[in-house]
Amino acid sequence: MRFSFTSALVLALAADVTVASNWFTKAAYNKWHETELERWLSDHNVPYPTPADRKDLENLVKDNWQSKVATPYSEWEAPQLYTYLKSKGSDVSKSAENNKDSLLDQVKNYWSETEDSASDAYSNVKDWLFDSWTDSQLKAFLDKHGIPAPQPRKRDQLLAAVRENYQTIANKLGETASYPGNWLYESWSESDLKEFLDERGIPAPQPSTRDKLIASVRRNSRVASLNAQSVAASASASVAAAKESLSDAVFDAWSDSQIKEWADKNGIKVPQGSKRNELLAIARKHRASFLGDNVASSASSYYGAATSKAGNQYAQATDSASLKADDAFDTTVSSWSDSRLKAYLDARGVPVPQGGKKDELVAKVRLNKHKAASGWSAWTFDTWTTENLKKWLSSQGNKGADKAGATRDDLLKQAQDSYASASKSGGSGYASVTSYLASATDAAKDSTFDTWSDSELKSYLDSYGLPSYQGSSTNELRAAARRYSNYFRYGTTSPTGTLYAKLQNGAQWVMDQLKIGAASGRKEAGYQAQKGADAVKEGATYATNRAGEQKQKAGDYIKEEL
Repeated sequence: MRFSFTSALVLALAADVTVASNWFTKAAYNKWHETELERWLSDHNVPYPTPADRKDLENLVKDNWQSKVATPYSEWEAPQLYTYLKSKGSDVSKSAENNKDSLLDQVKNYWSETEDSASDAYSNVKDWLFDSWTDSQLKAFLDKHGIPAPQPRKRDQLLAAVRENYQTIANKLGETASYPGNWLYESWSESDLKEFLDERGIPAPQPSTRDKLIASVRRNSRVASLNAQSVAASASASVAAAKESLSDAVFDAWSDSQIKEWADKNGIKVPQGSKRNELLAIARKHRASFLGDNVASSASSYYGAATSKAGNQYAQATDSASLKADDAFDTTVSSWSDSRLKAYLDARGVPVPQGGKKDELVAKVRLNKHKAASGWSAWTFDTWTTENLKKWLSSQGNKGADKAGATRDDLLKQAQDSYASASKSGGSGYASVTSYLASATDAAKDSTFDTWSDSELKSYLDSYGLPSYQGSSTNELRAAARRYSNYFRYGTTSPTGTLYAKLQNGAQWVMDQLKIGAASGRKEAGYQAQKGADAVKEGATYATNRAGEQKQKAGDYIKEEL
């Protein structure tokens, strides 16, 4: 009798454990609305019957969850694999750019998402969904739904406001929020959607519609969030390492009496008669006090002040640069030819006014000054070298690439015509074209104008309707070509690049200013402070002359996140 009772108890406990296990491991999609299940399947191109039983929909999502969410890279094309690796700071060799198997193996080494972690993430999407949104997109979302944006506008505050109001907004609209629909992206333009995809090496769906663009963005949002979190963590680690290195530099520069004074204020005992090497060893042992863990540390307070000052200087410099860049752009485009003004709008998908007068074109271009060129277009080839144009045409089977005496202008027209034809026909042909562009465009940008002849540079500048550059040196021609090219491609925004690179550049600026601030207590403080001020002025001037190369977004992001 005892054996039977014990056995029954064990079985009952086992059943309870099984039930509890199933309850705790219940996948996020088990709680989704049926429309969300259908939306997920549609986004991931998984066919499903209509009408369908809820259980059937859940099973379809379950069967595809591993490949579509936990390990989505298995279905990526080479350009997206390549872009992902670059965002991780991986030094991908040129020879491997189009080798999908090689890229796939490298991505696997970086990948950390699991089926369980993905399910946990989708249990509360508001915690990560907005990580990959820009500050302006976050603000636009709040404005759209009548939520006051926090002032001063900082990224962490914008994110907090969006997350706090996300569910309330969804409820008010009568929309689902676990796997949200198109309502979430109502404040995004098609250019925003395309830019999101382009920056991550994701081919835009062809033929492209707003619904398809949103579906592609939604499908790739989790990966974009993971990348954003990874980059932020990397930047934080870089700053932490720089702080440690900086403390060593400061201690080395301090006199013995300064080290003793700092130690005394932080309650650190220093044996009488300690030599310099012993003082330095004591200081480094207690470096945490210097870095801010001990509020009694005067050095920590000074360090914090230096950090804050550097941040304020950077904000002032970038704000000033932004205003100057806007003014410079407005002045510059007023002298552009009608054809170049129309091309600027066309490259952004902005309707060109038919028969519009020069003033109307200029006004519309200025209205779209903050828009970068969207996705691939015939204007992608605008600054390609003669050699790159020939390679492109050859890859498309165009014999014009080998035609004797063909000028760069001739090759450019053929390339643009070839692209237009592929774009119009769509399908696999266009997919092949965009795949080639994704792998070739970075290489084409790296040496922009460096190999151009003077006649090619002048011809390019002529397309803007600019006055003759007779008597200008080759370097002056190149500088002018780069300046106008950046205006044309980016307006007053920063050039498209990996988030990793943007953060690293911004972090480096802040670190340089921290070093200047920490040195200001020493003899060379005056020299370094002047050097820092000069750097700020040069940065503002540089922004004015090359608006397309601004990195203000990176600086803002670093200050706000770190």
